[in-house]
Amino acid sequence: MAPSAGAAAAASSPASARLAIAVFFLVSGFGYATWASRIPTIQQHLSLDEAELGGVLLALPTGLLLTLPVTGYLLQRFSSRQIMLVGAVLYNVALGLLGFAQYTWQLVGLLFCFGCSRNLLNISMNAQSVGVQALYGRSIIATFHGVWSVAGFAAAAVGAGLISLHIAPSYHFVAVGMVLTGLALAFFPRSLDLVPPPSAADQPARPRFALPGKHLLKFGLICFASMACEGTMYDWSGVYFNKAVHAPPNWVAAGFATYMVAMTTGRFLGDWLVNRYGVRPLLRGSGVLMTLGLALAALLPQPLPAALGFALVGLGVSCVVPMVFSMVGRSSHLSSGAAIAGVSTVGYIGFLLVPPVVGFVASAANLRWSFALMALLGIVVVLLVSTLKDSE
Repeated sequence: MAPSAGAAAAASSPASARLAIAVFFLVSGFGYATWASRIPTIQQHLSLDEAELGGVLLALPTGLLLTLPVTGYLLQRFSSRQIMLVGAVLYNVALGLLGFAQYTWQLVGLLFCFGCSRNLLNISMNAQSVGVQALYGRSIIATFHGVWSVAGFAAAAVGAGLISLHIAPSYHFVAVGMVLTGLALAFFPRSLDLVPPPSAADQPARPRFALPGKHLLKFGLICFASMACEGTMYDWSGVYFNKAVHAPPNWVAAGFATYMVAMTTGRFLGDWLVNRYGVRPLLRGSGVLMTLGLALAALLPQPLPAALGFALVGLGVSCVVPMVFSMVGRSSHLSSGAAIAGVSTVGYIGFLLVPPVVGFVASAANLRWSFALMALLGIVVVLLVSTLKDSE
């Protein structure tokens, strides 16, 4: 549960705290995209084929998912600012070490640690963002996620530049890790000292962590649907443009690019829309856009309609997770971080499991059928949001 505005402001002014948490979102986004920008280089260095690389890359989300119960437990015992700083430092240490992996088993172990530390950082900084939003009395949380996306774009550009200069990943990762650690340490004092509610800290009989109960399960399922669409876009947008759209080589990346630009734009517009129209109308509209976008790409597999469809999906998913985090962060049953961790567990299951299902359906039928079925996830979001009560 977020603290009162007065209590939080005693530790940091609203503007100062907002800047600090934006910096931590930048640290997360820039660090992740820094790693992603050098995956082809590391694949070549370790002589991994596509199947081997796919297995190696599973280590990161596995670490992230398995750490969710630990993070949820810690956030019921300690301030999220402490966990956020520890997570940021470990995240950057793991990033720096990734460039030195000489064997596949070393890369797998380091990616697992990278995923674990990323989870500590991401869940705690989202809990902090809920606390900062409480100081403002209006929605500002989507902008933080917009900062994450912009940081990712910037890191990808830096990575491309360093690749052209033939800079080794080890130097690249260490330099970025040091800069990001410095930023985290510099802005940590401005973050909020969010104390877990007494009900979470003083009752040892309560379970340390559990999947969301009836109160939060619907939010978890909304995240599941949205993150399943996100995972599908990350894993299959390029393949779809290549094999279903039969796009020219210079168009293959266009689908993912339009998706990412639209998602980033949606995150910077989301707070204004919520403050004007409310959270539930925005979430219903998000579900509609997800369905329309995936259906358009499936029905009209040509470059321009498919790119437009992917842009609609990007707008649709852009604010679902931050707005759900904002809503569950007000839970009176758990600390904001523990509630977010529980809901995230369900969401990440969708992110990890649904994209492989897309592949299975494509093997049995084709990719167009896969994307048409994914369009149903937007309808799921609309139906679930319609069941939310005014008090939720």
